[in-house]
Parts: sequence; C-alpha cells; structure tokens
Amino acid sequence: MLEEMSIRNYALIDSINLSFRHGFNVLTGETGAGKSIIVGSLGFLMGGKAEVDIIRSGCDEASVSAIISIKKNNTDVIEWLKTRDIEFEENADSSLTVIVRRNIKTTGRGSIFIQNIPVTRQDLTEFMALLFDLHGQHNHESLLRKDSHRRYLDRFAGLEDTVQDFSKTFLELTEKRKTMEASLKSEKEREERLELLNYVVDEITKANIQLGEIRELENEAQKLSDFEKLIGFINTAASSFTDGEQSILNLARRAKNALDNASGIDSSLGEVNRRFENLYYEAEDIAGEFRAYKDGLSFDPKRLEEVNERLSLLFKLKKKYVKDSDIAEEAILSHKTSAQAEIEALTSAEENREKLKAAINALEKTIIAKAQNLREKRTAASSKLSSLISGILKHLGMPNANFQTVLTAKQTEGGQSSFGPYGAEDIDFLISANTGEPLKDLAKIASGGELSRVMLSIKTALLSEKKSIEGNDDSGVETLVFDEIDAGIGGEVALKVGEYLTKIGKFKQIFCVTHLASIAVRADNHFKVEKRTEGGRTYTGIGPLSSDGRRKEIARMLAGDAGSAAIAHADELINKYGAG
Repeated sequence: MLEEMSIRNYALIDSINLSFRHGFNVLTGETGAGKSIIVGSLGFLMGGKAEVDIIRSGCDEASVSAIISIKKNNTDVIEWLKTRDIEFEENADSSLTVIVRRNIKTTGRGSIFIQNIPVTRQDLTEFMALLFDLHGQHNHESLLRKDSHRRYLDRFAGLEDTVQDFSKTFLELTEKRKTMEASLKSEKEREERLELLNYVVDEITKANIQLGEIRELENEAQKLSDFEKLIGFINTAASSFTDGEQSILNLARRAKNALDNASGIDSSLGEVNRRFENLYYEAEDIAGEFRAYKDGLSFDPKRLEEVNERLSLLFKLKKKYVKDSDIAEEAILSHKTSAQAEIEALTSAEENREKLKAAINALEKTIIAKAQNLREKRTAASSKLSSLISGILKHLGMPNANFQTVLTAKQTEGGQSSFGPYGAEDIDFLISANTGEPLKDLAKIASGGELSRVMLSIKTALLSEKKSIEGNDDSGVETLVFDEIDAGIGGEVALKVGEYLTKIGKFKQIFCVTHLASIAVRADNHFKVEKRTEGGRTYTGIGPLSSDGRRKEIARMLAGDAGSAAIAHADELINKYGAG
C-alpha cells in the first residue's frame, strides 16, 4: 500500500508531500489542473521511461519517493527483496515498510534506490509491478491487441510459470532444428568450411600467443627504441648519488656524522638521527640498484627487430580475428577455441546429426504434451473467465453483454497443427454487447465506455482469481491506479462503476482519477488537484478535502459551481452513496 509520497520539481509541481490510506481514493480537479501529472509521477516511480522535460523549468532535477507498506503474506515481494539482499523494516503488525526513490537530472542521468540500495530501472519496474497496477487510457489500446489477450488469460489461470517453461522448451527445440538444418548443408560447403577453420587454428597455434605479451613487447620495444635517452637518464641519476664532493651520498654521509655527534650531546635528537640514518641507508640501496640496472643495460638491434616483428604478427592476428577487445591475446585464443569446437562438430557431423535427431524427436514429444496441458488448463480457465467477466459487465450496466474467451488452434498454411512460443493456440477476446448481436472482436467495439467497463471487468477478474471480490484477498498487487476509467460513461453506468470500485477498495488500495461526481462521491478519501499562479510561476498542488471541501468539489463536478442547488444535489449524493 502506498502510505506516503513526495514529489519534487516534477512538471508543474514544486514540492508536494502526501499521505494516503487504504480504500478507495479519488483525485479530482478542473481539466488541466494537473491530475495527469500526479499519475505521471507515480508512473515515473514505477519505472516508466522519463525524459528530462519532466523536470520543472529552472530546476536541476526532479525526484519522486514513496513509503510503501507490504502485507506480511506477499511472498513474491519478500522473496524479490531477499534475493537481492535488500533489507526491509518489519512493523509491529508484521507488515513491511520499504522506501523507494527515483530522480532524473537535466543531464539525462538519474538514480534509483530501494531501501538506499541502488537498483536498475528494470529492477524497479519488476519490483513495483509486484505491488502496483497502473491502468491509464493507453491500456484500452493494449486491450485491443490480441497478443495481450493471451497474457490476461494466463495471468488469470496462474499459468505464467507454465508458459515460461513451455517457451523454454520451444526455444530449445527451435535452436536444435536450426542446428539440424545447418548440419544438412552440402558436403562441399562443409569441406570448404573445415579447410578455412583448420587454417585459422593452424595460424593461431603457430603464433604461440601468451596472455599479456603484447603489452610486455610494447614496453620492451619502447625501451630499446629510446635506449640512448634511457642510458643518459640513468647515468645522470647514478652520478648524482656517487660522483664528486656534492654527491647525494657524500652530503648524506657528512650530515649523518654531524647528527651522530649532535645526538651524543643532545639525546632529544636521537629520533631525528635514527630517521636520517634510515634515509642514508635507503640512499645507498638506491645507488646500488642504479649501478646494477646500469650494468645490466645493453642495446641489441637484433632484439629490437625481433620484438617489432612479433608485434607486427600479433597486430595482424588481432585485426584479423578480434572485434573490439581490450585483451587481444585472450580474444584471439578464444577465436581459436571456437574454431576448434566447430571443426569437431563438423567432423563428427553424422554422429551428431543422429543424436540431434533423437533430441529433436524427444523435444517434440515433450512439447506436444506441454501444449496439451496448457490447452486443457486454458480451456478450463477461459470458460471461468468468460462467465466471470460477463457477470461483472451485467453489474456495470451491460445486462445483455456476452463475453467469450476463444481458443483457436494454430495451423500451418497446409492446415497442420503448429506451435508458437506460447502454446498451440491463439486466444481472442470476443464480445456481444447487445442481445441478438454476434460476437465480435473487442477492436470492433465503437464505445469507449464499453471498453472502459471491459477493462475494469478484466482487472476485477484478475483480482478475483483466488477469492471473490466480496472476500478479503491479501495476495498479489496491493494498489491499483485507474486514470480516467470513466472515459465515455455516465449516468447509471457511472454509479455501477463507482459501486464496483468501492467493492475492490474493501481489500485493495484504489486510486482513481475521475471527472464524474457519481464515482467521486463513493470514495473513502478524496483529493483535489488544483493549479495556481504565484509570482509569475504556475504550480500544481494536491491535498485531501475536508467534509465541507468535498461537498463543494462534488457540487462543482455536478454543475460547474458551488451554488445552493448544486450543494443540495451534492449532499443528496453524499448521503445516498458516500462512504460511511
């Protein structure tokens, strides 16, 4: 449940802090007041894509944060947090509390935190999808796409894991079929490929590449190329330590003798003397190392030529076999390993082909069984879903609606049964809105109000997969957000929609942006969104309404003003339909 939400510098919002409660919450306000901004900020926090233009003009960044309470039996959320080592706070009632924060800067960069642990946008989307379901007007469009029908049915039937397992098998079978097809290439092509691969392996093998040798050779080449400069620098450094009265060691020796004598007179100089003594011996060691390094230096023109030739060979192989890699030697050797593996596969092609054929046959039997299992479960669930949605639609002012979930077996062009990545059937939602009319695709429904009610019915059905909406379902998504679910409806239908949202609000937290007083009047909590202008700037604000403020807002929604007649009408609606 969304308990608190803070919004900073988001669009027209300067700074807003909001507290929410369980139940049915409505957001109302004049057209253009900024209701969509509130929903947009929540969508941003749920992982939606964000552009820098959402940042309030004149500000460096926009941020949205929320305190979310999670029911103790929401095992999916708890497991998600535990697998990512994200700790959560446990409350006295055994519920959990999690804080989520997201921001975006004008540079386009942003950060996301769950409990002060940085996460990716994909992680945020996954996590928030376990807790929130945001339904905006664009969801009507998704409802019209047939690929979404399969997802709705599978979610209702609890088949997501089963479908994922089927898809894994389907992908494995597809890959093996591709491998079989490739293995059946002509013998001439196979021989040509083997000849090329053997040349690659032979060329790389003869090069006898060692990891890290390019860098070592480049260092050695630079040393040999600049040998005269190097020996000059070493001579200068070595002579500064040992040559002449003013050499480092002579001066250090005189200083050491002086400090020895001085510390004999004043014992407080003993520590300084010991430190200088260490410095003196360190200087002697350095001078010795310079001498040894100098004695070991020699210039070998032949070695320089060998190094350059070796580097030339390695760079040639890198250019030939490596694409964008900082570790060229490793990449070249990896290319050789891949070539060897392909040689082995091609060499034993016939034997592998028989094994591959057996594996394909086994997978085909497995996928047929899994497809049959999916079809049986989908068939049973489709009947239940169709009946449930038709019943809900009757409560929502469509008494003659007939909703059907239709499964159609996939077929090839030749009429044979086939499989897709999600099963062996296509799934379509069909509806007849009126008695005597044939079932039609949802896309052929002209009324936006009918689409709104179908979507609300599907949402309700998905919530009802374990318990009736009359019960107390504590599982799964805990907060639903409906952005203008009332599009295209009014009158008695609006009353029915409001009644249904109230029912869901008994065990889920509901947020609904609405323009209809008959829906807003049923809310447990009423928030008003307003836009104001101060100092030449425009601000969007939102806050909870008092009882009197609510009366005036309902009156405004009814009549456009808060006159006595509108107030009387508002009071009548509140008394009749308002939450207790």
